[in-house]
Amino acid sequence: MADPSSYRPKPGQIPDSPGVYKFRDEHRRVIYVGKAKNLRQRLANYFQDLAGLHPRTRTMVTTAASVEWTVVSTEVEALQLEYSWIKEYDPRFNVKYRDDKSYPYLAVTLNEEFPRVQVMRGAKKKGVRYFGPYGHAWAIRETVDLMLRVFPVRTCSAGVFKNAARTGRPCLLGYIGKCSAPCVGRVTPEEHRELADDFCDFMAGRTGAYIRRLEKDMTAAAEEMEYERAARLRDDAEALKRAMEKSAVVLADATDADLIAVAEDELEAAVQIFHVRGGRVRGQRGWVTDKVQNVDTSGLVEHALQQLYGEEAGDAVPKEVLVPALPEDPDAVSQWLAERRGSQVSLRIPQRGDKKDLMATVQRNAQQALGLHKTKRASDLTTRSRALEEISEALGLDTAPLRIECFDISHLQGDDVVASMVVFEDGLARKGEYRRFQIKTFEGQDDVRSMHEVIGRRFRRYLHEKEHTGEWEENPAQTPEQTSQTPGQTSGPTPTATAPVPTAPVPTGPAPTGPVPAPTGPAPDSAAEPREDDGRPKRFAYPPQLLVVDGGQPQVAAAKRALDELGIDDIAVCGLAKRLEEVWLPDDDDPVVLPRSSEGLYLLQRIRDEAHRFAITYQRAKRAKRVRSSPLDDVAGLGDTRKQALIKHFGSVKKLRQATIDEICEVPGIGRRTAESVAVALASTTPAAPAVNTATGEIIEEDDGGSTT
Repeated sequence: MADPSSYRPKPGQIPDSPGVYKFRDEHRRVIYVGKAKNLRQRLANYFQDLAGLHPRTRTMVTTAASVEWTVVSTEVEALQLEYSWIKEYDPRFNVKYRDDKSYPYLAVTLNEEFPRVQVMRGAKKKGVRYFGPYGHAWAIRETVDLMLRVFPVRTCSAGVFKNAARTGRPCLLGYIGKCSAPCVGRVTPEEHRELADDFCDFMAGRTGAYIRRLEKDMTAAAEEMEYERAARLRDDAEALKRAMEKSAVVLADATDADLIAVAEDELEAAVQIFHVRGGRVRGQRGWVTDKVQNVDTSGLVEHALQQLYGEEAGDAVPKEVLVPALPEDPDAVSQWLAERRGSQVSLRIPQRGDKKDLMATVQRNAQQALGLHKTKRASDLTTRSRALEEISEALGLDTAPLRIECFDISHLQGDDVVASMVVFEDGLARKGEYRRFQIKTFEGQDDVRSMHEVIGRRFRRYLHEKEHTGEWEENPAQTPEQTSQTPGQTSGPTPTATAPVPTAPVPTGPAPTGPVPAPTGPAPDSAAEPREDDGRPKRFAYPPQLLVVDGGQPQVAAAKRALDELGIDDIAVCGLAKRLEEVWLPDDDDPVVLPRSSEGLYLLQRIRDEAHRFAITYQRAKRAKRVRSSPLDDVAGLGDTRKQALIKHFGSVKKLRQATIDEICEVPGIGRRTAESVAVALASTTPAAPAVNTATGEIIEEDDGGSTT
């Protein structure tokens, strides 16, 4: 590991002009390439105190052994040179998007004497016109099959073409009218190329003129009583319309745009691109990348633009590029795109209308792509095993933590405080063992105290289960009731053995100091889950080898204190802080920083995110139930149907509260006894203070459920 000060340039040596810089390691390999408006200011950021650098940046500068730079005249030149060097050197610390598949394109080989329509993958070739990319090759073939009726362009291979020319007999497509058969001279090379150009124009979005021309010719043929020709033209027009229907209209006609969306977390990012030509989605593609450097959404967008258009020119670069965030220097990027297209390119964030709605669709695709990528990664057995081993090594555990439990606290400004417990065994979620908790011992916002309470309650239940099965000796100095004292009071029983986990043996606790009584029931089968009397699995029968909390040092200390108060010392505890994805251990002043590419960090992050999802879902449900509550809920025998009838009749709970018993009895289905119960229930409750719209000052009336909106 190198000290950045050992290769830091001398003061005044770095110019303050635009340029591109390269960091090299001790073997002279380029490990990072970057650009800057001002080289002096940018490079100075890398040579500050290491403690102030992002962990990924810190790793890069300590891996490097030298830095060099190249001065350019404009920021656009810097962008071009950066892209060229990234392609040339493939630096390990630069963002590199990798295609999650090889996308098929519809290609027209205009560089041949008789252009051919075909499906192509891989690198683009000079002189070939491309359309797409498409999600599936069969989608291209369906479109081509419809269009060959109107544009009978050659689709055969070179071998088939030469053989037909030699024998003087066209292939089957030539006989059925889906190829103009240039191989046998039915059309001249010029006429065939004109067909290919028309095919390309139609695929590029200029569709209306062709359909109108066909319909005009069809009408003229019908007027001249050439009904067979008119029917053929009608079928041709319908074929083109069906080909157009393969891609839905999403924007106004003649709109050419690319929409780019990014979904990211701390470790990875997914990019999705929709290609819109002539107002229709003509192609879609996506990438996934590891975030090997400290880069935000703007940086990811800039790298995506470089990847997408770095080797394109002309119409391949659209008139408009819509992004979720503008690059750091949008003017330079726009100018670079304009140079590649040969005309002005608009780079902006959609704010309203159809383009904003379509961007939301692209964003959902990006989120799904990232989720699918993570699911595939998590389902691999080898990857999960490596992740557990990495966690074991990083935290100093004796064995791999085959059972991991994670806890998270969720609330809304101190209201509806809840907690979640999620369970992962062998790296996979066991949703049947997830648990939810309500904070009971206090009110208000205190995540540390909440974590202490939840951990204490969970493991008191675990000790109770062990006592029930006779797996540990009860301390004579304490009674069973003392095992459920309030937090902060030490419980008596101390576990002498840990219940077996079905997937693997679990380390045992301290040895007993006295004789262990025989179990009151049959000994649990080590290969089967302990069961309740009715055969259901026990809720807290198994302890984890690793307990993870969502948070830093304070939350970890609270969890460890709760375990210590219960006398449990054979469960490892750690916390995962979201800000920098640091792993905190009890009594350690410095966190454990796992490598960014660590499968162990990825697994811990996935477990933490699942606990957060489970907690916030429960918290939102509780809040929604509280908001929807009504004084009518307390009226015995009043079901939802009659409550809705009351609200519908009077309009709100406020007006119902002002009604007399006789007026309430007028509601169908409400008798006098029920009306009296409703009146008593509403009279015993104090109306809530009216809600006020802070923007307009308007008082908001109560809704149908009796709560303010």
